[in-house]
Amino acid sequence: MSPEKRQKSPDLEGPARQRMVIEGVTPLIGGGRFAAKAVAGWPMAVSADIFGDGHEVFAAAIETSDGAETRMAFIENDRWGAEVTFDQPGPASFAIIAWRDLWGTWARDAKRKLDAGQDISVEMQEAAQILGQTKAPRGASAQVKKLVTAAKKGDAAILLSSEAAELMGRIGPRANVTRYERDIPVWVDRERAAFSAWYELFPRSTGPEGQHGTFHDVIGRLDYVKDLGFDVLYFPPIHPIGTTNRKGKNNSLVAEPGDIGSPYAIGSSEGGMTDVHPELGTLKDFDDLVEAAAEKDLEIALDIALNASPDHPWIEEHPDWFERRPDGSIKFAENPPKKYEDIVNFRYYNDDGTPNTPFWKAVRDIFLFWAKHGVLCFRVDNPHTKPFPFWEWIIADVRAKHPGAIFLSEAFTRPKVMKRLAKIGFNQSYTYYTWRNTKEELTEYLTELTTEECADYMRPNFFTNTPDINPYFNHTSGRPGFRTRAVMAASLSGNWGLYSGFELCEDDWLPPKDEYLNSEKYELKHRDYDAPGHIKDDIRLINRIRQAEPAMRDFRNLRFFEAFEDRVLYYGRFDPTTGSYLLFHVLIDPLNPAHFEFEVPLWEFGLPDDGAIGVTDMLYGNSFDWQGKTHWLELNPHERPYAIWKLTPPEIAE
Repeated sequence: MSPEKRQKSPDLEGPARQRMVIEGVTPLIGGGRFAAKAVAGWPMAVSADIFGDGHEVFAAAIETSDGAETRMAFIENDRWGAEVTFDQPGPASFAIIAWRDLWGTWARDAKRKLDAGQDISVEMQEAAQILGQTKAPRGASAQVKKLVTAAKKGDAAILLSSEAAELMGRIGPRANVTRYERDIPVWVDRERAAFSAWYELFPRSTGPEGQHGTFHDVIGRLDYVKDLGFDVLYFPPIHPIGTTNRKGKNNSLVAEPGDIGSPYAIGSSEGGMTDVHPELGTLKDFDDLVEAAAEKDLEIALDIALNASPDHPWIEEHPDWFERRPDGSIKFAENPPKKYEDIVNFRYYNDDGTPNTPFWKAVRDIFLFWAKHGVLCFRVDNPHTKPFPFWEWIIADVRAKHPGAIFLSEAFTRPKVMKRLAKIGFNQSYTYYTWRNTKEELTEYLTELTTEECADYMRPNFFTNTPDINPYFNHTSGRPGFRTRAVMAASLSGNWGLYSGFELCEDDWLPPKDEYLNSEKYELKHRDYDAPGHIKDDIRLINRIRQAEPAMRDFRNLRFFEAFEDRVLYYGRFDPTTGSYLLFHVLIDPLNPAHFEFEVPLWEFGLPDDGAIGVTDMLYGNSFDWQGKTHWLELNPHERPYAIWKLTPPEIAE
């Protein structure tokens, strides 16, 4: 074989140093292509398979981008884990390192020989060698000298003490230190990205009967929203509305005189997406509203809908930002057979496949504009119909300036598409909750959201309804169904929301679709918020429990338990760190009562099947004990369609 064809010898030095194996890292999204999501101040669980050759003692740690090191603990079957915490919102990362623990291996083997009555004089010499490699940090030199003296004297008791193990575990020499092949990216959010309650209303419907509402009218509704326990007040688009092809009531193609049009047909001679509809007021009025809301710890969220009316000023100013047909006419939005005659399509890419960069920057600037006006919560309309790279770039650029920005993805689309949007940066995601009704459907879906990989990057926001979705379930459920759907949305997910009218059990629908009759998208809707039959007390209760109980914050702690009735969903939210333990029984059947047996999860607290645990009924406030594992409960849809229990284990009660 000629020299030029002879294979080059593989590099030896690099692989030889990587003696430890680190694999199966979680969270690791897309091989590290995307950031896992964390919350400032909340612990984030990290785990990995870590092992090496031979029978040595191994050790591992997590290094975070802020310079902190957290030791990992052995779990089982070569699985190691630990929790790390990031203090500030923004980009972060972590690395995993592992090494052969020289002192740990020495101590284990020396103790075994000592226990077997064998001579360990040579082991004392080995201990001295290891101590000679140990660099004592400031404040620990005296302790190391004590160990060196003990090694010289052959004092095994000192060398094998727990104090020596703790010290050398921290500062002892690390052999064959191996670092995972890449640092793992993390995006750290503020808490409201993971734990929030949204209330949606149309500002134009807040005025007196028959009159168009204003931003100052909305200020008059803030106490109502706050009283219900919400912390985010969300508006559909508040911009000027086009007149060309304006939709009439119930989405009719022809508007009658006086029809106000859909706020999603954005743009007119009065401005575009950085302007406000004149009948709502001025930008100064909007600023007043944001300030008034902030005083009540309410954030304003805006709907960013990239829907241009044929009257949008950009059409004249930037004609190349819009899709055109072969004849040069502008292209209206379509999702065949659906047509949206009152909006036209933006052009995201040029004919040569390059990004339409000026347009991308203009959309980015919309978010930055509203951020300057105090808005950091954005619900994005139909993001799945726009390019993924477009959103990934915009979200990253906005976050670079506003790390606290929250993007809610309104993408009722295929599961993998929804998850991709979450991966590229959306903090929260609408879900299929409105169409999951049975015990089996809900259990399967929530198990996916809370236990599969998506739990590390996709945060669900369980909206009970939207202006577009009047759920089929509530068409015939009556008040009991509205009560249970609100309570489940708020207790199954860290983020939840409702569109106004749900608390009044509005159920008029437009057959055969799951849409509202006389939709507020096309007309003013004036409501009597104190009308009989409302469910405001249920909403206040569940929002109060959410705020009071730490277990309600991280949705991933959801556990399902056994209720021997297919019409009852039974689950718990447990936070052992704070001693917050809640159980929920929800009657899914809105028409018929259920008398059923269920199991109290005594095993979760190390209690025997005949043990006792303290219980508080969160609806009525009375407290008592559940003795034993099995109990009976009756739920009646017209009286008590759900039950919420707070558990007090014996060690907490003492």
